[in-house]
Amino acid sequence: MATACNCDNEHRSPYGRNYEVINSTYDEEAVLDNTTADATATVDTTTATVEAEPTSRLPRWLRAPQPKPLRPQKEVDKLYPRLRFQVFIGIFIGYASFYLIRNNVSLVANTLSENGLSKTDIGIIANCLLLAYGFSKFFAATISDRANARFFMPLGLILSGLTNILIGISAGGTISVSIFAVLMTINGIFQGMGWPPAGRVMVHWFSTSERGGKMALWNIAHNVGGALSGALVAYALDHFGSDNWASAFWFPAVICFILAIITFFLVRDNPQSMGLPSIEEYHNDPAPVEIDEADKTESTWQTIRRHILRNPTMVYLAFANVFVYTLRYGIVSWAPLYLAQVRGGSTSQGIAGFSIFEISGIIGTLLCGWISDRVFKGRRSVTGIVFMVGVILAVLLYWLPSNDAPMWVSWTALALAGGLIYGPVMLIGLQALDLSPTHIAGTAAGFTGLFGYALGATMASTGIGAIAQHMGWGAAFIFLIICAVLSIVLLGLVDRKEKEILAKARAKRDAVRATQEENATAEETKTAEAELES
Repeated sequence: MATACNCDNEHRSPYGRNYEVINSTYDEEAVLDNTTADATATVDTTTATVEAEPTSRLPRWLRAPQPKPLRPQKEVDKLYPRLRFQVFIGIFIGYASFYLIRNNVSLVANTLSENGLSKTDIGIIANCLLLAYGFSKFFAATISDRANARFFMPLGLILSGLTNILIGISAGGTISVSIFAVLMTINGIFQGMGWPPAGRVMVHWFSTSERGGKMALWNIAHNVGGALSGALVAYALDHFGSDNWASAFWFPAVICFILAIITFFLVRDNPQSMGLPSIEEYHNDPAPVEIDEADKTESTWQTIRRHILRNPTMVYLAFANVFVYTLRYGIVSWAPLYLAQVRGGSTSQGIAGFSIFEISGIIGTLLCGWISDRVFKGRRSVTGIVFMVGVILAVLLYWLPSNDAPMWVSWTALALAGGLIYGPVMLIGLQALDLSPTHIAGTAAGFTGLFGYALGATMASTGIGAIAQHMGWGAAFIFLIICAVLSIVLLGLVDRKEKEILAKARAKRDAVRATQEENATAEETKTAEAELES
């Protein structure tokens, strides 16, 4: 399958000719233990795509590691595929772990409702996390682009876990909306430390032409984490008592501490810090948007403003994300409550619907990544439009059947919706990475995430809750369909610029390959002439 993490050196260019191989002996364990960066290491400047950033404000242990001398080619051939696979597993486990302790309010929404909270109260509590997460994802990304992902990601997971334990302790058998909201806000801040370092790792270890499939495979960490969250919460409620909703927070948090340690031992920040060439050189696959001269002299904020804030394509993408996230969270966050109170299901059936939505997203995400790479040749916007049309049909199937319809009808609609919506969720983050220079790629993805969570998830939690409470669920579903239509329009605007950028990148890649072929032919001719003369 195209989306499998076949992290070998396929399509690798003869990068060795571009570098002066430094013959030195490496201690394998010392290199793999990339805890501290060798700030004095010198490399040929052509190998470094990790730009020097102002990191003086970060603790030394948290700073992005410096490039190390390039390894001999045999070592590169052996180590590169293994580390690509290793870091992929690391960011997959790490990001899935964040989901174990993110959206747990939705899983106990029915219990909270039985304890006296209104739909609006539940929406406000959930919205506090999502709003904080949206802002944190952007601002954490500006730090993450200059930080060591190996430390940054586990740190955020541990801090989020501690916050969830505090939520469990603070419950004390009672429900305080204000305390709950404050702690969920803090949790959202730490949750924002998950995606940016993972996106940074993805950009530095996987090239543009393969990134759709690899990103799709990694992106199912959303679904794996979300589904496992439902399973862990169901176990906690069954084991510790269905009325003890606090266990839905502290029990998964304990699991996350172990997973944070595993993530730390697997993740490596970038290839150059391991004595390897950049992924662009390794695969002869230039980045669609390269670092220009202005990037080398501008401040970080000036670069962000030029490439992101004043970039119409990035703004269109961010607003498209608003409506995609409104659909995503508008469906899944309210599924347990909707299935229990409207469709007549039990709390366990509501949680099952939540998990079905997340699990089905795995297939849809993988299919979406494959289609965007192989069918539409990197045109992510067109792929997203196709999937969003399918989402509209799934929402209609979820809404229109009568309330006494069998539960499997609602579960089927949730499966279709989850399988379709997670494709655009993945693609928009991927487009932000593709359409920005590598040294601010995480910030670009954080920018789209800021809009998705601060506006989209807000409309999905507080907005949907208020609409359902005052106007009924029918009005809420109409609102979701309108959001889907608006996302399609905005993705169409993004596609115009995306086609132009992809055409330039393909031309550049073809030119490099043509030069390589000419050089190879000239070398063969020279060798043949030398043999004739001898």
